[in-house]
Amino acid sequence: MEQAGLWMLLAVAVVLLATGLPAYAVLMGVSVLFGVVGLAVGTLDFGLLTALPGRIIGLLENDLLQALPLYVLMGSLLNRLPLADRLFRCGVALGGKSSAAPALATLGLGALLAPMNGSVGASVAMLSRSVAPKLDARGVPASESTALVCVASTLGVVIPPSLVLILLGDAMMRAHTEATNVTKAMVRIVNTQDIFRGALVPAALFLGLCLLVAWLLGRRTPARAPSERPRLEEWATAIIAALFVVGLLAGVAAGYFYAVEAAAMGGSVLLLFGLLSGGLRAGAFGAVLRDTMAVSGALFALFVAATTFTLLFRAFGTDRLLDGWMTLVPGGATGAAIAVLVVFALSAFVLDAFEIVFVIVPIVMPSVLTRAPDAVWISVLALLALQASFLVPPTGYAVMMARSAMATKTAVRPLARALAPYLAAQLVVLALVVALPRIAHLAEPAKPAGSEAPQLDDDAARRRFNDMLKLPSPTQE
Repeated sequence: MEQAGLWMLLAVAVVLLATGLPAYAVLMGVSVLFGVVGLAVGTLDFGLLTALPGRIIGLLENDLLQALPLYVLMGSLLNRLPLADRLFRCGVALGGKSSAAPALATLGLGALLAPMNGSVGASVAMLSRSVAPKLDARGVPASESTALVCVASTLGVVIPPSLVLILLGDAMMRAHTEATNVTKAMVRIVNTQDIFRGALVPAALFLGLCLLVAWLLGRRTPARAPSERPRLEEWATAIIAALFVVGLLAGVAAGYFYAVEAAAMGGSVLLLFGLLSGGLRAGAFGAVLRDTMAVSGALFALFVAATTFTLLFRAFGTDRLLDGWMTLVPGGATGAAIAVLVVFALSAFVLDAFEIVFVIVPIVMPSVLTRAPDAVWISVLALLALQASFLVPPTGYAVMMARSAMATKTAVRPLARALAPYLAAQLVVLALVVALPRIAHLAEPAKPAGSEAPQLDDDAARRRFNDMLKLPSPTQE
C-alpha cells in the first residue's frame, strides 16, 4: 500500500482543480476517506491515528506560529490604510519626470511592504487597489502594470522576514532533524534565522535585476506628469514608514529580534497610524478584525489538515517509496536540488505558498536532505522556484490573482511578454544559486578569530561523543 500516499496526492490535486474548495477542506476530506479505507482493509493501525491529537497540539504550541495572525493583521491593515498610496506617490515623485519612475516605485513598494503583508494574495490586493490605477494614469500599458503587480507581490516570498519564510524555516527545521536522524550526521540543525540570512543575497540580486529591467523597459514608455506633488505630510509619513520598515527587516535579518516581535511591532505601528490618520473608524476596524480572524482561522485549519494528511502519508509507507526514488536520482546533491526545483515548480501550479510549505515540504524535504545536506541552500532554491512558478502565465498563482483583481483585464499573451524579462532575471538568479551554493551563505555573520572548532569526520565525532558519555568504572572495595 505504499502507493496509497501518491493516490492521496493525486486526489487532492484533482479535487482542488475541479471544485475550487478550500485546500484545508480537501486535505481533511481526502485524509478521512483514505484513513477509513486503510482501517477497513487493515493497512493502518488505529493506535497510530490516536497519536494525531497530541501531534497537532504539540505543533500548534510552537511559539513561531504566534506570528501568523500578526502578519495577517498587518496585511489586512495595509489593504485598508492609505500608507501604500502615500509611499507610491512619494516614490514616483523621487523619480522626477523619468518614465521609469512608476515601475521602479511599484517594485520598491513591493520590496518594502510585501514581506509584511503575510501572503502573495494580500500583496496583490493591496497593489491592485492602490498602485494599478496610478500606473494606468501614468500611461503604463495594462500588460506591463499587471506584470509589475505580479512581480512586486511575489517579493515577499524571498525577502525576510515574510510569513512564507518563517513557516518554511520551521518546516525545514523539522525536515532537517528527520534527515539527520536517518544519516546520523553530526551537523547543526538549520533554523529560521539561517534561512533568513540565506535568502538575503539571492533576494537582493533578484530585486536589483528587476529594477534594472523596469528601468530599461520604462524608458520606452512616454512619461506623463503626475497630477499633483505629494504634500509635506505625505512625505513625512512615507519617510518614517520606509525607515521603520527597513529597520524592522534589517533587525530581523540580523537577529536583533525575532519575527514574532517584528510582527507585533509592525501591527502596533500600523494600528496607531490608522487611528491617528482617521483611516480606522469603528466600521473599518471591525472589518479588519473579521478579515484577520477569517484568514488566520483558514491558515490554522490548513496546518491541522496538512498535519493529518502527512501522518497518513507516512503511515501508508509512501515516504519510504520516495526515499527509494530519491536514491535513483543521479548527480548527488545537485541532482537532489534539481529534483526539489521540479517538485516545487509543479506544485505551485495547484497549491499556494502556504499549502506547499505545510504539505509538500514535510513529504519531500527529509528525503532530499539525506542527499543534499546543505539545508539553507535547498531552502533558498525552493523559495526561488516557488516565486518563479507564481509568475508563469497563465496558471501561476500571482498571475491568476492579479488578472482577477485588476480593473483592466489583460490577455495572456501580452502579459506573458511583459513577464518574460522578469522571469529571465529569476532564472539567472536561480542558475547562479544552483551553480554556486556559497551564495546562500554570504550573509552569514563572520565567526570571531580563534572560535573555529577542529573539524572532525562523523566517525571521530561519534567516538568523542561516546567517550564523554562513558560512566566511571565502579571502585573496588
